[in-house]
Amino acid sequence: MSRLRPPYPSVLDLIGETPMVELTKFDTGHCRLFIKLESQNPGGSIKDRIALSMIADAERYGRLAPGGTIIEATAGNTGLGLAQVGIPKGYRIVLVVPDKMSREKVQHLRALGAEVRLTRSDVGKGHPEYYQDMAERIAAETPGAFYVNQFANPANPLAHEATTGPEIWKQLQEDVDAVVVGVGSGGTLTGLGRFFKRVSPKTEMVLADPIGSVLAPLINTGHMEEAGSWTVEGIGEDFVPPNADLSLVSKAYSVSDKASMLAVRDLLSREGILAGSSSGTLLSAALRYCREQKSPKRVVTFVCDSGNKYLSKVFDDFWLAEQGLSERKQHGDLSDLVARSHREGGTVLAGPDDSLLTAYGRMRRADVSQLPVIDNGKLVGIIDESDILAKVDGPYEGRWDRFNAPVSSAMTSQLHTLQANQTLDALLPVFDRNEVAIIFDGDEFVGLITRIDLINHLRRAR
Repeated sequence: MSRLRPPYPSVLDLIGETPMVELTKFDTGHCRLFIKLESQNPGGSIKDRIALSMIADAERYGRLAPGGTIIEATAGNTGLGLAQVGIPKGYRIVLVVPDKMSREKVQHLRALGAEVRLTRSDVGKGHPEYYQDMAERIAAETPGAFYVNQFANPANPLAHEATTGPEIWKQLQEDVDAVVVGVGSGGTLTGLGRFFKRVSPKTEMVLADPIGSVLAPLINTGHMEEAGSWTVEGIGEDFVPPNADLSLVSKAYSVSDKASMLAVRDLLSREGILAGSSSGTLLSAALRYCREQKSPKRVVTFVCDSGNKYLSKVFDDFWLAEQGLSERKQHGDLSDLVARSHREGGTVLAGPDDSLLTAYGRMRRADVSQLPVIDNGKLVGIIDESDILAKVDGPYEGRWDRFNAPVSSAMTSQLHTLQANQTLDALLPVFDRNEVAIIFDGDEFVGLITRIDLINHLRRAR
């Protein structure tokens, strides 16, 4: 097997030469659809390619001295690539990351040894807390800093023109009709567009763009619209990056967050490929393109990064429900606000005989502040952080005995409940008492509603 090669001297030698898979479990119309697994790079994403290229270019031209500091604004993956390449070389890595990025990406970055500065994701270019503006300011204030600026760095598209494009060309036997890409920094689009324009003028560059991004509307209408918001990470922009040559695009699709999430989950359940949220956007657009064609075509798109980076988001049913991105049935009552439905087996709960330490552990793992207490299928109480703290606080002597006390010894059993058919106004007095809303449908326990659940509901109601 060609994959069984002798050992490599470094993990960095594994960047590139990623495999290609044909998707056969989707309706692709007259077309054949291929997907290039950039998740197989050592850092788990396509951005490893540009990180290697941009650092090598900076070293070559003296912009990065030994022991220097690499600073970048990133949605996570470019930062991972820069840390993967730069830290073994002895560089300090400082990354400015928007706060909507997944927890897994941030943890990965910090585990590699990068310094992560989280900033706001709800502000645009020109705002001092916009991630690119903040990174540029930090670089200007840091002696010996190299500001990577993937959005304008010519070594970014060059990486794809020199490596990704030729690999696709070879893997598909020099017969490619369309390449579907997203734009974050613009490097993939521009690098691949230049390569295929040179070797295969028939090859169309197709843009997959999240709804809310300005890029697809600009291509389709010629007008720069006001940017909206989107959940998909890593692609879509509120400006046109200098590296993005939009003249190379033949067709552009705007894809909703919901369509992206459903597509990437389908990719896992049908093809066994675990991919990130932006890959869902690309797949959704690629399928639309394929189904529109009247003649057979060979189309390629990408798994831009691994779905392992989104297990707490895209692949978490409760997170999707909170974001209004799931196919969850709506009932038109308070049960729609319950994030973890007891009816659907989603409730994180405690039993009255469980220890307080067990209840605390479940709260921590589920990232919740309270648990319903269920005994023989019936709600008998509720326990929250303050209940546990009040019980275990005190001198060190006997503390572990207090932690091992049963939940029944600390829970609140005098419960104020609401019926699912009541209005939203019924929630406010509950929250004013610093309680969580306990929802029933007749005698059946439905679940809990917190302030955050209400805020999520109000945010989604448009």
